[in-house]
Amino acid sequence: MSNGALKGIKVIELAQIMAGPTCGMLLADMGADVIKVEKLPGGDDTRSYTEPSIRGESAAFMILNRNKRGIAVNLKKPGGLEVVKRLLADADVVTENYRKGTLEKLGLGYDVLEKLNPRLIYCAVSGYGRTGPYADKGGFDLIAQGFAGIMSITGEPGGPPAKSGTSIADINAGILAALGIVSALVSRATTGRGQMVETSLMEAAIQQTYWQSAIFFATGVNPGPTGSAHILTAPYQAFPTKDGWINVGGANQSNWERIVKVIGRPELAEDARFRTNGDRMKNLAALTPLIAERLLSRPSAEWILEFEAAGVPAGPVNKIGEMLGDPQVAARAMVLEVDHPRAGRVKTLGTPIKFSATPGEVTRAAPVLGEHTREVLEGLGYTSAEIDHLRNEGAVLVAE
Repeated sequence: MSNGALKGIKVIELAQIMAGPTCGMLLADMGADVIKVEKLPGGDDTRSYTEPSIRGESAAFMILNRNKRGIAVNLKKPGGLEVVKRLLADADVVTENYRKGTLEKLGLGYDVLEKLNPRLIYCAVSGYGRTGPYADKGGFDLIAQGFAGIMSITGEPGGPPAKSGTSIADINAGILAALGIVSALVSRATTGRGQMVETSLMEAAIQQTYWQSAIFFATGVNPGPTGSAHILTAPYQAFPTKDGWINVGGANQSNWERIVKVIGRPELAEDARFRTNGDRMKNLAALTPLIAERLLSRPSAEWILEFEAAGVPAGPVNKIGEMLGDPQVAARAMVLEVDHPRAGRVKTLGTPIKFSATPGEVTRAAPVLGEHTREVLEGLGYTSAEIDHLRNEGAVLVAE
């Protein structure tokens, strides 16, 4: 039994793929009992992302759905719809990422559920939000990144539009949804009433453009891509070394002066082209090769040691495997192992939020389709015969 900060909170997850499941995973890590309701047939769409797989199980599904109990329900069957309504009658939270109007047609819209359960917090994650001219459009991370301008500022100068290597709109939407839910739970503690919480991939992507939007507000100029370089300060970017790449952060004047000493070019500090941050930004094209030329002479590890000894922010440009194997990552419990009923012992990412008194836990792997259907239905008061009847009519799937 979890002793996390959200112990005793019951969450019904009607969401799939990435944004909603990210939200549910965070809540589950913090102790909530998250019951993932998967559609029939097939379940969460990420179950079909079978490459890569871990001993036949979808790696994409397993990374986002650990710590949850899972049931499989056909909402098009009256019995299946009744199961979900029973689940929601005493739930604290429901999350969903259906297109606008889908759950309303099934009788599961917020207008119905707030009457069924006035304490319920209803969290909707959509493509563009539930209001406005685009409210009916679906949501996809790639589309959101393009819409929000992220693809216009990503990549190398002069290159084609590029998306972020990670699904930042999806993941950030999940984080925002979790924050909204926790805030609504705090409000409910004083008011006694739930409310609707919503966010969107569009808003989650727009939130990533703070610096670039500030520049446009101030100048009316659209910022473009800068590669690894910072848009406001220099030198603050990746540089090649003898055996790889490192990041060097000259985020202020003191760090700049330390950098030129470490690389053996102290005279650059007095060069009129590079004297101030504004000068360095204007002459970045001239500055970058001067630093790169020096850094190419030695391996990354040696440079990092020297920069850190001088108080300059610096670090490796890791590959994913290098990051996962780093001792600091291990020390922060960001790579864990759990037992999966089919795949066996599998690795997963740890929870990124640490608590001193109510620590989060990762105690179970992602469920197989319908793994906890019988357990959950019994908890709702269904008899064994009733569960068998629901299974036989195709309203639920029970993984024995």
